[in-house]
Amino acid sequence: MKHAALPDGVSREGLLEWFRQGRERSAQLFEIPHEGAYYERPIPLRNPIVFYEGHLPAFTINTLVKLALNRRGISEDYEVLFARGIDPESEHAAGNGASLWPSRAEVRAYAAQADSIIERALREDDIDCDDVPQLRGGEAALAILEHEQMHQETLLYMFHNMPHEKKRPRPAFNAKTAPQTDGSSGNEFIPIPRGMATLGAEREAIGFGWDNEFRSHAVDVEEFAIQRHNVTNAEFMDFVQRGGYQNESLWSDEAWQWLRSTGKTHPHFWLLRDGGWYWRGMFELIALPATWPVYVSHAEAEAFARWRGMRLPTEAEYHRAAFGTPAGRERDFPWGNDMADSSRGNFNFAHWDPLPVGSFPAGASAWGVEDLVGNGWEWTSTPFDGFPGFEPMASYPVYSNDFFDGQHYVLKGASPATARHLIRRSFRNWFRPTYPYVYATFRCVA
Repeated sequence: MKHAALPDGVSREGLLEWFRQGRERSAQLFEIPHEGAYYERPIPLRNPIVFYEGHLPAFTINTLVKLALNRRGISEDYEVLFARGIDPESEHAAGNGASLWPSRAEVRAYAAQADSIIERALREDDIDCDDVPQLRGGEAALAILEHEQMHQETLLYMFHNMPHEKKRPRPAFNAKTAPQTDGSSGNEFIPIPRGMATLGAEREAIGFGWDNEFRSHAVDVEEFAIQRHNVTNAEFMDFVQRGGYQNESLWSDEAWQWLRSTGKTHPHFWLLRDGGWYWRGMFELIALPATWPVYVSHAEAEAFARWRGMRLPTEAEYHRAAFGTPAGRERDFPWGNDMADSSRGNFNFAHWDPLPVGSFPAGASAWGVEDLVGNGWEWTSTPFDGFPGFEPMASYPVYSNDFFDGQHYVLKGASPATARHLIRRSFRNWFRPTYPYVYATFRCVA
């Protein structure tokens, strides 16, 4: 069993600690919304909060216990009800979901029983068995651990969208003192010469990965220039004030239809109150920070880039700017081959919101491009699809290929709410182009 974030090896004790820390963090996250919001849908395109508190333990039972270890679950009803989330095209397509949800006490009783079973499996069972596809390389065990961390981030997207009076403020989980920078160093374009970029990975090299990360292949990338920093709120404000949201020529047909149906005239994370602009912070409104990266949908990022006479980077260009070097070698991370730590970027729950661009010069790539990992996922222009030789993973076969539909775009990097275990070169995220709730930013390519 191997995992890229555990270079010293994977032990049962390490897996148990990872599992317990994940469950404890989730429990604390579910304490943020007030009790009265438990059955609400902070994001209309998603299930209510109750679903996610049941989904996390149900996924562990469905994946490791029932599918991989071939044992009975706890409750067939719950393990169907909480099996999988939704990814609708519109609020209308989302429907109402299940009409009757269990009580919170019932959901938590189920979760406690599931946690006990999973702890015993991680401690005692043969969870790394070459004869069982779902257990090969410890796949199912590692999948349930990363799955919980990914959902902690998407939970925060939901909670970020809730009215502040419905939330209990709390410190960030791994709170760090914010670096002292005003983000005013400029956003020049950095030339990246032609060269090869390696996308994906080989299982032998990294151990566990999700199916869309495999296999490794090289791409010849033509010369391009990319912005040193992500586009900031101040830069995007110029687009807003110069009528970017009213200029149909800047938007795709789908995006323009979305604008007209929603009446959107600015990024979702911005609010206009009494003539002043504010950032929708996790626990408070903040006067719009000019030097923070703007969080926008893919459609908005693409329109801005077109307005500037530029475009978004491809996935291969992101890799070249992030991991390439003038010497031709590639790095594991933008800054080198050392593991991710708090000096390299804004990730791993150190802050609830972004920080000024350029706050982490120690995280810069060999070319001097900054914040490629942390402070916000990076939109690319690449539609989400499998790499050559793609095979669905045995423990979660519908994880990726249901989304190979040309209606989702690849994001790279990490956000403030991305766990450190997920930070690896091959990791890929994806969302629909008009989904505005993601901690996602962008930079332009010339």
